Parts: sequence; C-alpha cells; structure tokens
Amino acid sequence: MPNTDQLRLLACQIEIPTMTTAAERDAHLLTSAAKVRQAIAEQGDVDLVVLPELSSIDYSRETFSRLDEIGEELDGPSFQAWSALARELAITVVYGFPRSGEGCHHIAMGVVGPDGTLIGHYDKLHLAQYGASMEKEYYTRGDHLCVFKVNGFKVAPIICYDIRIPELSRTLVLNHDVDLILHCGAYYRDDSFATWHHFAMARAIENQVFFSSLNRAGVNYGNSLFCYPWMDGNIKPETFPDRDEVFKRFTLDRATLLKARRDYTFLKDRLPDYGGNLRNLAK
Repeated sequence: MPNTDQLRLLACQIEIPTMTTAAERDAHLLTSAAKVRQAIAEQGDVDLVVLPELSSIDYSRETFSRLDEIGEELDGPSFQAWSALARELAITVVYGFPRSGEGCHHIAMGVVGPDGTLIGHYDKLHLAQYGASMEKEYYTRGDHLCVFKVNGFKVAPIICYDIRIPELSRTLVLNHDVDLILHCGAYYRDDSFATWHHFAMARAIENQVFFSSLNRAGVNYGNSLFCYPWMDGNIKPETFPDRDEVFKRFTLDRATLLKARRDYTFLKDRLPDYGGNLRNLAK
C-alpha cells in the first residue's frame, strides 16, 4: 500500500537541444527517459516525476514554425515514451509537449499513471506574449484544469506564465483542495526572469501548498525552485543550479502541510466576500 502521508517527487531540470524535426524530437525523448531512469536508480524510488514546459521540444520560433510536423496528438511520441517508463518503474509522470488537435496547437502537460494510461492533460490557460515569448502567434489557450491524485496527495499542473495570474493557483487550492502545484516553465533570462522566484514563493505561502517551480536547463534558463507551504528565516526554498541539468528528489509529507495551515491561518481568515460594504460582513 502506498504511504499516503508522503509523496516522493523527482523534479527534472533537463537540457533540451535545438530541434526542428520529429526525428530530433523522438531522439530527445529517448535520451530524456534514459536520464530519468538513471536518476531514479541513483537517488532512490519516487512516486512522481515532473518535467518542464514543452519538455519534448525546443522553445524557439524556429521550432514553433514547424508545429504541423513536430506537434503531437495526446497518444503521440511523448505519451509513448513516458507511458513506457511509467509502466516500467510504476510511477506517475508529468511531461510537457505541443498538443495538436481541433485544428490548433496547445502548450500541454500530459499525465501518465503507473499503469501507463493517460490520467489527463492540461493545456496552458494563459499564453505569454512579451520578452522572449511569442506563444499567441502559434498556440491556442486551454479551457480546463487538470487535478489528479498520487499517494493521496492532490496534484495539479500549471504552466509558466500561469503563475502570474494568482486566481488560478487560488482556485486550485480553494475549489479543488490541491496539495501540490507543479509549475512547469520555460523561463528565459529576459527582463521578467528576476521576478519569477518572488511569484513562486508568494503562490506557495499565500495558498499554503507545496509548489514546484521547474525550469529547463541551459545557458538562458535554469534556477528552478521548490517551495514549501511555509517559509521563513529557517525554512527556505530549495534552489537548483543556475544553468546546469539536474534531477532533484524531494519527499513531501502531509504533516508539513497541515502544520503550516494550523500555525498560519491565512486560508481560514479569508472573508466570504470583499465587495460592497465590508461592515456588513459577518465578524
């Protein structure tokens, strides 16, 4: 029986090569799966593996302009690669890929369970169109959330720019009882890079959840962050290398989550409504 008081997470800050063809994508998928397999062999068993935004392809205009070739259906090459690894190691894998369908393309996270079946997928709700981002030129925003369970923990993916819209993380916690938010990004070192960690820490503390803010590796990326439901001078976020590829294993425990919510009653102290005449609200 799984230990429902703990969740073992492997967060993969992987390097993704430049690519413009399906063959290059498929070779990268095989390499990535082998690296994850090796990391688990070296660091110990895990329950959940998470990869960055669009972990199957390069984030570039050259790659995006070839989405008709390199994009995938839900059961495409990315699903096949991670489904096989999930079955082999009896784990859940959350991976990024460019989803094609309904006459458009989406920036998506797929979720495969330990039996290799597709649990669900999330299409990025908020598309970035500033700095190094050009997503609205190539992708269509999503229209649904994705919440699933691993070892009794409720988990939900969000993608990169989604972090800057606080209502999304709030909704996942208040309406869907999420314990862990997997924030999967492709954070390029443009003018917005310096503010990213502040948003990650705020989303974790204000919503009192575990918050994995995962970037890809590389010269222009890196600096992933793992945040706890409460952080202070003694409890600090876990940092990743500035640019190097790395696979970090974390053990999340329910006691940490419950203690944060018991000691700091942010969620309980919310008023039922912040509109109109606040003097009429119940005290």
